[in-house]
Amino acid sequence: MANTVKVTLDEIAPYVPVVDRVHGPTHPEFHEVRSIFDKLVEKTDAAGEGCPELSDEFAQLRKVTNNYEIPGDVCETFEEVYQTLERLDKTYSGCPSRG
Repeated sequence: MANTVKVTLDEIAPYVPVVDRVHGPTHPEFHEVRSIFDKLVEKTDAAGEGCPELSDEFAQLRKVTNNYEIPGDVCETFEEVYQTLERLDKTYSGCPSRG
């Protein structure tokens, strides 16, 4: 599980700052998404092989993104970041140490 989270975060890591730079002026909520994303990466790296505690971060992401609702005026990369974060959120909820 921890490896899946890390690999997925690593896959979208190059795109998050670009989406923030390009869409941040019209979608300021993405600045917060980037900050939360950075916390996800930090906690996942610190957890090593264990399942990191990310429940608060995913709850914050759901709130900030209105449950990963994709705005109508964004590029495919923005859309992919939200979709990937949503899939990761659902995958994480199945982590053995959750629930």
